[in-house]
Amino acid sequence: MMHWLTLLLAIVVVRVDAADGAKPTPSATALCTDAWYRTIEKSISTGDGQGHGPDIGSDEWKSVVEFKLGIRGKPDVPNRDSEAWCRHVDRIVRGSAPRGAGAVTAIPATKPTGPSYDCGKVRSGSIEALICADAELSALDRTLARAYAAASKKAANERPPVLKSEQRGWIKGRDECWKSADKRECVREAYRVRTAELQARYRLVPGNGPVLFVCDGDPRSVVVATFFATDPPTLIAERGDSVSFMVAQRSASGTRYAGRNESLWEHQGEATITWGYGTPPMRCRKAA
Repeated sequence: MMHWLTLLLAIVVVRVDAADGAKPTPSATALCTDAWYRTIEKSISTGDGQGHGPDIGSDEWKSVVEFKLGIRGKPDVPNRDSEAWCRHVDRIVRGSAPRGAGAVTAIPATKPTGPSYDCGKVRSGSIEALICADAELSALDRTLARAYAAASKKAANERPPVLKSEQRGWIKGRDECWKSADKRECVREAYRVRTAELQARYRLVPGNGPVLFVCDGDPRSVVVATFFATDPPTLIAERGDSVSFMVAQRSASGTRYAGRNESLWEHQGEATITWGYGTPPMRCRKAA
């Protein structure tokens, strides 16, 4: 009789725990199973908060988990298709949980040091490998990845998808840095300018403006510029139906902004602006 009473009480306790919504910790679930993957996902969200993210349990998902934990690219991380990988992640996640917590909130053991992509899949001697081996370049890559993600949200309804195609083109251009005499500086500058461009074009940072410049004394000849405190400083200028993104180039005589075929140099209330390849410079003043 006492045996059945004890069993009944145990069942009641289990049902009460379930009713209370207690969530299992990773260690309470068999490793490398769908249930374990989902438990880890509850602890380390790999999505973007908008319902998008890698398939839970996939290699891409495991790569993001490693990145969130700050272990991606480290030599002691087992292969992702092994149970040893699951044990390794399980120990880290459980070790970061406060005692008595039903759910785990993962805290990276160390700050991420690699780039936003998987260094285990890059080709030796490539520009991507150069970035993986350099802490500053890796940090610049992570900064660009965050800017691109923020810009992508603002460009969700962009038709045609200009941002995606431009980013693919930029990556090809970055990889062309292998031809440069100073590959590292070429890559570094490419990241700085691209990040600044995304921040300015998609208004990820506040802008100063618009500032109106009337050129050559003709009120119909107007250039409208908005300045951005990016690194490096940038501006977006408009003249008629054309738009130019320009990057600051500091010199002893002040700051000159240069775009593809346009430039703007402001000095003591006046600006010298060129607009279009081979066109003569215009003398411009700020509109009152």
